[in-house]
Amino acid sequence: MEIKQNFVVSQPLPTVWAFFHDVPSVAACLPGAEYLGTKDDGAISGKVSAKVGPFQASFEGEAKVKYDEDAKKVEFEGKGVDKKGASRGKMSMLCALLPEGNATRVDVLADVQLSGSIAQFGRTGLITEIANQLVGEFVRNAETELGARSAAVAEADDSQANASVAQFSPGSGAVKPLNTSALFFAALKGWLGSLFKKAA
Repeated sequence: MEIKQNFVVSQPLPTVWAFFHDVPSVAACLPGAEYLGTKDDGAISGKVSAKVGPFQASFEGEAKVKYDEDAKKVEFEGKGVDKKGASRGKMSMLCALLPEGNATRVDVLADVQLSGSIAQFGRTGLITEIANQLVGEFVRNAETELGARSAAVAEADDSQANASVAQFSPGSGAVKPLNTSALFFAALKGWLGSLFKKAA
């Protein structure tokens, strides 16, 4: 299942590119995601929890991330297993960062493969709508995080600026948790809307 997304972050390209290198902070901004550490081989361990209506899953697995510094692109290959629900998921994703004035546009192309009980949501198209909602939540959280970092640096003296950034913990910008009920109903509304458009 292919998912295409794009969004704009109101921060310059160098700032957003540096943020994408900070995996714990990126994970903290993605609703339902949890960074569990980096292995000796460079693989990133993590967990993604989601609740869609009556269905709840918690995928635990690992991912490989590659950065193309010249092209400002990030490649992501991940896989996870929900041990309780016997569902599995694989995802490959390419993010391309482009300057858009003083802001940054991020183009996302992802290929998601689902098996087990969660696969039924992939067939209905709800996964795509939920992805749209998750991207919106991520952008808002990332804006909050980056804004808080900029404010912390601006308020510090030059001699203290580096220390302020180093001590800034992921999620300290009052990032809101994922509202699963609102997410599901918003996704359901978008999915039903797309069906009516097709019928028309």
